[in-house]
Amino acid sequence: MRLRLATYNLHKCRGMTGPHDPLRNLAAIRAVAPDVIALQEVDFRYGLRPEALPRRLVEAETGLVPIDLTGTSESSLGWHGQTILMRPDLARVARIRRLPLPGLEPRGAVAAMLPHLNIFAVHLGLTRGARRMQLARLASRARAFGGGISVLTGDFNEWHDDRGLEALSGFRVIAPGPSWPALRPQLRFDRFAISGEAEVIGCGVEDGTVARIASDHLPVWVDLDL
Repeated sequence: MRLRLATYNLHKCRGMTGPHDPLRNLAAIRAVAPDVIALQEVDFRYGLRPEALPRRLVEAETGLVPIDLTGTSESSLGWHGQTILMRPDLARVARIRRLPLPGLEPRGAVAAMLPHLNIFAVHLGLTRGARRMQLARLASRARAFGGGISVLTGDFNEWHDDRGLEALSGFRVIAPGPSWPALRPQLRFDRFAISGEAEVIGCGVEDGTVARIASDHLPVWVDLDL
């Protein structure tokens, strides 16, 4: 089985400077054509943290559906701003967990367990010390889950390739290319960390015209043969 996995920080669907326009983000997702995509910053930050990405638009615009996830509040799409979209046939068999992460600021990961594949959607902290603790927690949970292949994916908030990722020993870390800032990408914040017997067929960055204005991040993707 081959799957295209992707990750995308939506920046609350505000583009680089606004206005709020989720249809641009959904068009960028459609251009990637993923089977599964981890999303960050899907909710507004304050108050009841209502959804910035309207769930009513997702399936009609992309063919994907949000996982069955209890959000941060009743009006939220995600948990700590994160969710995962999947093909409907995959969403029907996925088992979902929420994983609190250490650090001074509230952070958490979302895990979706499919047959032979566990996907951890992450948005790591702003300090390297917090990111190291969070990756250590996630790597430990991924190993404990077992079940074949595990993929940690999301906005790692880490600009170096040779530091801050020590906890991912035994994982293949793939950063498809510069993805931030979207208008002139310089840094490879958005990554995949893969463990288990999966062949990487290809990877890339969606840098089309819409993607460059829809968020401050570009979507990135990887094709896996499971």
